[in-house]
Amino acid sequence: MDGPAPLFDRALIDARARRALRGPEPVADFLLRAAADDLVDRLAAVKRQFTLAADIATPRPLLAPKLRDNGQVGDVMRLSRLPPFGDDHAFPTVVGDEELLPFRPASLDLAVSALVLHFANDLPGTLVQIRRALKPDGLFLATLLGGDTLTELREALATAEAELTGGASPRVAPFAELRVLGGLLQRAGFALPVIDQDRLTVRYATMFDLMR
Repeated sequence: MDGPAPLFDRALIDARARRALRGPEPVADFLLRAAADDLVDRLAAVKRQFTLAADIATPRPLLAPKLRDNGQVGDVMRLSRLPPFGDDHAFPTVVGDEELLPFRPASLDLAVSALVLHFANDLPGTLVQIRRALKPDGLFLATLLGGDTLTELREALATAEAELTGGASPRVAPFAELRVLGGLLQRAGFALPVIDQDRLTVRYATMFDLMR
């Protein structure tokens, strides 16, 4: 018997990411840059050194250089869903899938990930794999889009569709609530998980400007 259909079409997500990276227009990566800066700031509050760190599938090579430059991390490697592009060859890179981690058990001192895990079809399984890849005293830091993301767009599309057709279907991807994420970390075996949220309001003239 087949299981439930995947929530996200990962091949389509990869194709769109590849097109954005190679397109003529600059990539709108301000959210990713903010997330990377936030992760490094939080890492600076941890007073210890990390011999080996892995950047797990952060969409662009923005986080790894910040880890290298903060002075707490020895070696940094990247897991990337896409092959290195352009001048993206500064760090050892493994092309793979964050839902099928290639790391040996207890091999990492630090695992970080910025704005990608919300697209995992099996987030509980991915978190278990990350925990297993970490040493017993390893640290995991991640940012992902939470449950209130794109609320206004979701409500506007549902209202418009209901008025036109008398019903509504989901048009915006679901994102996990804070309490759910905390429970998933506990189930994955992380000790002393800490979850918080940061709200950032960005305004666009139309939804098409947002989508671009």
